[in-house]
Amino acid sequence: ISDDSLLIREQLKDIFMQYGCNHFFEATNGEETIELYKKHQPDLVFLDIVMPGKDGFSAMQEVISFHPEADIVILSSFGTQGQLKRAIEEGARDFLQKPLRPELFQSIIDKRFGGN
Repeated sequence: ISDDSLLIREQLKDIFMQYGCNHFFEATNGEETIELYKKHQPDLVFLDIVMPGKDGFSAMQEVISFHPEADIVILSSFGTQGQLKRAIEEGARDFLQKPLRPELFQSIIDKRFGGN
């Protein structure tokens, strides 16, 4: 979970725990995201676009150059068609707009892990 907002990270953790996932890593900026990805290579990355330092797009590019099969879901409160298109073109597998709606995570979890 990579987001500079503690509130968003806590919301995501709560959502994932509802699906039985209680093992995750937290990053507050792009640099931490890259470090944690290279160290742990998680199954799924939720990545905010606007963060201090290295933004989400830059972090995503570096993660994908390290591991082309990285499964990245972009999060943004500034969801525009342009950002969605850019995220998908640059390798994101999904794009979710904030505020977070827990019901949207069901399809992401099902798609990746076969549901509960």
